[in-house]
This record gives sequence, C-alpha cells and structure tokens, in this order.
Amino acid sequence: MNTRSVVIGCGHYLPSRIVENSEFEATLDTNDEWIRSRSGIERRHFAAEGETTSQMATAAARAALDDAGLGADDVDAIILATSTPDLTFPSAATMVQAQLGMTKGFAFDVQAVCAGFVFALANANALILSGQATRVLVIGAETFSRIMDWTDRSTCVLFGDGAGAVLLEAQSGEGTAQDRGILSTDLNSDGRHRDLLYVDGGTSTGTVGYLRMQGNQVFRHAVGKLAATATTAMERAGVTPEDVDWVVPHQANIRIIQGTANKLNLPMSQVVVTVQDHGNTSAASIPLALSVGRDRGQIKQGDLLVTEAIGGGLAWGAVVLRW
Repeated sequence: MNTRSVVIGCGHYLPSRIVENSEFEATLDTNDEWIRSRSGIERRHFAAEGETTSQMATAAARAALDDAGLGADDVDAIILATSTPDLTFPSAATMVQAQLGMTKGFAFDVQAVCAGFVFALANANALILSGQATRVLVIGAETFSRIMDWTDRSTCVLFGDGAGAVLLEAQSGEGTAQDRGILSTDLNSDGRHRDLLYVDGGTSTGTVGYLRMQGNQVFRHAVGKLAATATTAMERAGVTPEDVDWVVPHQANIRIIQGTANKLNLPMSQVVVTVQDHGNTSAASIPLALSVGRDRGQIKQGDLLVTEAIGGGLAWGAVVLRW
C-alpha cells in the first residue's frame, strides 16, 4: 500500500467589496473593454480597511475544516502560501494557527508568489509522505490590493484579494494513477528572470514597495513553462491529457489560460475559469478556483485534476491529483 495525500475538505473566502472594471475609469486612462480584452477580468474583490491576509486565510481554513467535519486540533500542520503577509514576521500561518485555536502542531509560510499554492501543496505532500504529518491545511491567501501602484494601469487592474484552502489527509492507496490524492508534483524556478515581476520594496529599501511587471515578457514565458511543467507532472503520474477531467490553472490572464490549454490539447470546456470574477489573486487563485469549481458542480470526487502556476522568481510548477 502507498500513502497518498488526499483532499478531504476545501473552502474559500472573498472580501465583500466587489470592484468592477468601470471603477478604474475615474482615475485611469482605461475602460472595461480594454481590461476585458487583454486579461478576461471583469471584476475583483478588495479587502476592507483593516482586513488582513491572515484573517482571510483563517476564514478559508475554517470553511475547509467545516467541509471535512473536523476541528483545528485534528490538524498537524498549516502551510500558508502568500506574498502579502500581515507582517514581515512572524509568519501569517502562525497567526492563522492562533485564530483557529489550534494548540498543537506547526505552521509556516511559503513564498513563491503566484506559484505559491503549488509549492505549498508539494511541501504538504512531502510532509505527509515522510510521516511528519497526517493532516495538513494548505492555504493560499493574498491582499495584493495593498501593493498596487494605482497610477499604473498595466498592473493595478489585474489583481484582487481572497483566500482558498484545502485539507489534506494521509490515506492508503494502491500506488496507481487511480488512487485519490496527489499523484505527482513538479517544481521549478529561475532567478535570472527576477526583474520581470517583482515588488520594489523590502529590507533593501526600507519601504513596502509596489508590484512591477513586464507583462509581455511574463506572458512570453508563461504559456511554454506552464505547458511543460504540466506535461512533466502528468508523465510522473503516469497519466495523459486524455485522462484529465479538469485543468485548474493559476488565474492570471485568460489568454495565458487559453494558450496553455491549447498547448496541452485540452478544450476550454475542461478548464476551471474564475479569472473574470476574481482577477489575479496570486497564491490564492488555485485554491479559490478549486473551491468554486467544486461548489459549481464541476469538480467531483474521483476527477483527475492538473493544477499549474507561474509567478515572480520566476517560479513555476504543477500538481496532478485525483479529487
């Protein structure tokens, strides 16, 4: 028998404030049609004043625990993927641990920007396979609205806030691609491309900074790297695109999503798309899409999923799992 990391609960949280594309017309030389045609985004959610990444992460985590019918002390570890923690330290994950009332186990953050949730899933899987943990909460949560340059129309219209979470549990499998749970992971990074997507603040500047992006260059890297990592992960899992029920991609840009699906020879009817309603929520986008896709009735138990993401670093990767 093989140990598998199986999703037993999922949930998400979105701030109550919805920002339509038209809101940007008052302050920027842009409009709804311009934003939609270039990104597929129609609206996004922004955190309320005083609402933090850890609070949103906690709400998503509670939803995942409720979905699984378990409590905080049934969990051994929390891994929170975020690039927008409440504070430089301690980790936002430990804040979630406290807010949940979890009095045992351990918690830490993973920072791989938009690829963060994929990296967090891979780390959670490794903890479970090594016997370090039996149940792990894996969360993606971001307040990117706090690091936007509101004068830069090429970036500030693209991002949103939110959180999503899954609860993984060690279960026995047969060691075949028919097992439920994580079947394979593939992680990559290349620090030579750091100037394509970064925040110009931190300890080197003494400022929080703003997000900066060379959008055309990021797009040029994205489709090829996403298709390649998804293909590698599928090969490791012993599955083919024909076996896949759903691709659940990082929700950055509809053209990247379409281009990657095309390279994988998968129709858009098998892609979970939420970018129109959430914008790019960075590390939160995949768990948000998983939870929304499940709630919509798209993702069902036994379905074979491929998730893939790319973000600043550049960092990119994919996970193949059976729901």
